[in-house]
Amino acid sequence: MDSDDREWERAAVVQTLPVVAPRKLAKVPFVEMADGRLQGVVSSGSDIARVYVSSVSAKTHGLSCSTNNNRPCGGLRGPYPCKHIDALLDEAVVQYGAEQVARYLGVEIAEGASLRAALNCAHEPAPAAVVFSRFLRHLAYLELPGGTAPIPELQWFPATGVSR
Repeated sequence: MDSDDREWERAAVVQTLPVVAPRKLAKVPFVEMADGRLQGVVSSGSDIARVYVSSVSAKTHGLSCSTNNNRPCGGLRGPYPCKHIDALLDEAVVQYGAEQVARYLGVEIAEGASLRAALNCAHEPAPAAVVFSRFLRHLAYLELPGGTAPIPELQWFPATGVSR
């Protein structure tokens, strides 16, 4: 084991899976499958300063879309997704692949069909603050310079090889 391998073991970063294809970060800067939902942050098409927190619940396919300060999206109409949810679904497929997103949401995609067509949607409000907060946290980590020094916020992770 050379010094580069040992330096990686001490790094305060985690290896991630490569994305399926390059993403449009300006339109959908944050996508995650967490808390029983496909959720993320989607930029407004009309106001550069506004973002929407959009989500699709796994299994129930409940749709939610609102601004980061909980103002409802005007384009979400009952079981019909708004353009923000459409963008979220498209970018999730780019990042994770259609099969993995479909499996997470609990649907099967017919040959040649879209993920959207496989969903049985209904309007189901979900909290936006947690998702938006997690997005802001990710942005803060992107501003950190690269290195192997520990990040104080991550010190609660157990270290391997440490005995007490």
